[in-house]
Order: sequence, then C-alpha cells, then structure tokens
Amino acid sequence: MGVALMAALACSSASSKTRAAEESVRRFFAALPSEDCAALQPLLATGGSARPCEETVRELREHGVSLVGILGSTVDGRDPEAVIVRARIANGGEERKEPWLLRVERQAGAWRVRF
Repeated sequence: MGVALMAALACSSASSKTRAAEESVRRFFAALPSEDCAALQPLLATGGSARPCEETVRELREHGVSLVGILGSTVDGRDPEAVIVRARIANGGEERKEPWLLRVERQAGAWRVRF
C-alpha cells in the first residue's frame, strides 16, 4: 500500500473519530438540562475516575455549565480510542476565557465524555 494511501486512510479514520467524539459532546450538553441520567448515562465514560451520573450532572447544573461551541479535536496520542475535544464553555451564562479540554473515550462501541 502506498504511503499516500496509508496517510489518507489514517486521516480519514482520525477524522471519523473526532467527528463522532464532537457529536457525543454536543449530545451530552443538549441533554444536560433535562438532568435525566437515563438519557445522559450512556454518554458518560465509566470506570477509572468517573463519578456517578447523578453527581456529575448535579455539579454541572449547580455551576450553570453549558456548551457554547466546539473549537476542534484531536485523537489522543497516548490512546487511539480517545479524543481530546476543545470546547467553549459558559458558566452561569458567561463564557469562560479558556476552553475546556474534554476527553471522549470509545467504550462498548460508543463515544463517551469523561469529566
């Protein structure tokens, strides 16, 4: 296989991962106002340092966290099954100066946000 073809396939794979991860972030924040963990739990990463859905949602809602927009994303160089999404976030309606870096992991075939 030629180097150009391999590079194109790798880019295409990375592009599909970043698009899927960004969409998971958008879906999570779109569903956040409902505070419904039946809808939100499948969008949250589990294991490791992950807290229960109810705790995560309560904390985000208490601080009035909302998504303003996505600046971009890259596949995590340490883990090809993780994407780092740079997101513009507002707290209580006021946009934060610095973006949040959200880790989105592929778990059980779905992209899930880790807070």
